[in-house]
Amino acid sequence: MKKVSLLLAGICLFMNTKANAQDENITESDRVITTAVPFLMISGDARASGMADQGVATPVDTYSQQWNPAKYAFAEQQQGVGISYVPYLRELVNDINLGQVNYYNRINERSAFAGTFRYFNLGEIESRQTAEQQPLILKPNQFAFDLTYALRLGEQFSMAVTGRYIRSDIRLQTTNVDASAANSFGVDISAFYQSEEIAYDDFNGRWRGGINISNIGPKIKYDDAGQESFIPTNFKAGAGFDFILDAENTIGVYGEMNKLLVPTPSDSNGDGVINREDDYYNESPFGAIFSSWTDAPGGFSEELKEITWALGAEYSYQDSFAFRMGYFNESDVKGFRKFLSLGAGFKYSITRIDVSYLFSTSKAVTNPLEGSLRFSLSFNFGENYREY
Repeated sequence: MKKVSLLLAGICLFMNTKANAQDENITESDRVITTAVPFLMISGDARASGMADQGVATPVDTYSQQWNPAKYAFAEQQQGVGISYVPYLRELVNDINLGQVNYYNRINERSAFAGTFRYFNLGEIESRQTAEQQPLILKPNQFAFDLTYALRLGEQFSMAVTGRYIRSDIRLQTTNVDASAANSFGVDISAFYQSEEIAYDDFNGRWRGGINISNIGPKIKYDDAGQESFIPTNFKAGAGFDFILDAENTIGVYGEMNKLLVPTPSDSNGDGVINREDDYYNESPFGAIFSSWTDAPGGFSEELKEITWALGAEYSYQDSFAFRMGYFNESDVKGFRKFLSLGAGFKYSITRIDVSYLFSTSKAVTNPLEGSLRFSLSFNFGENYREY
């Protein structure tokens, strides 16, 4: 039997809620940005997870769809299929998880297409009004399906456009009321740069850079009387460099920053509470892409605190074994997520297996992925494309 209290924890994680605060007590920590369907931001593959959830400027792989789909135009093998499994809140329950399936196809020298299906299962919950009542078994879930087209605009630069359908079925159903799922859509625009291999004194090297503006789309609403919530429109930018020591050994170092392009909650009307009557709630999703860079009541210093950053590195040997590590940081007053990650990858023939593990370094917040070993399996096959 699942504890009913776990339901409340799940809803807090996935609904856009904000506790009211008295005007004199409203601080930066009361203005943490939350969105609906945040499962879209959960790292869906173990390779990126091993480098602190970053992938916008890392080498292309089967799971590039979530991080920077423009990378597919640089894929060195024609096709790839990936399957991943991410346990969630494993220290509390054993039936919340994220599953993902990826596919890409580089159809020619200049272009590629890709698709991903992500399914977030929130487990089973028993709903009853009395202890004697026959329980109603609820199975809340969310999923997203997206398609990408990537085009190489030059020898070293590509861009991609992604369309995404989102369905969220987490509204609680009672014995008297039928609940309906909420639907929305999003668009991603991404770009990727990869240099030629450059000869230095003691090693060769390659630069990479990328950006991705993801989940551009309308707010999501669960019923006519309910509150509309922003989906997690996000700006991601990163850069990396590969130290190619010799034909067998490569060390890549990468850095990345993220910022949610949704309004900062604030008490704009001065009534002492932060709620749907304030200006931030009425901002349009498209307008928020621009205004979110300057709307924090604390000014530029608070805007900086809304930016998360990550650093990571990957050592690979003969393209058959890889070891990874990374560190992720978020401001103490804007979520306090801080963690160290480790990962490894093994490749044999067309098959690659990746694993990763997360160690939370935050003293205030327990990471929902703490204690979880994440797995990814991918297969690459078809024609080989030689880059440079």
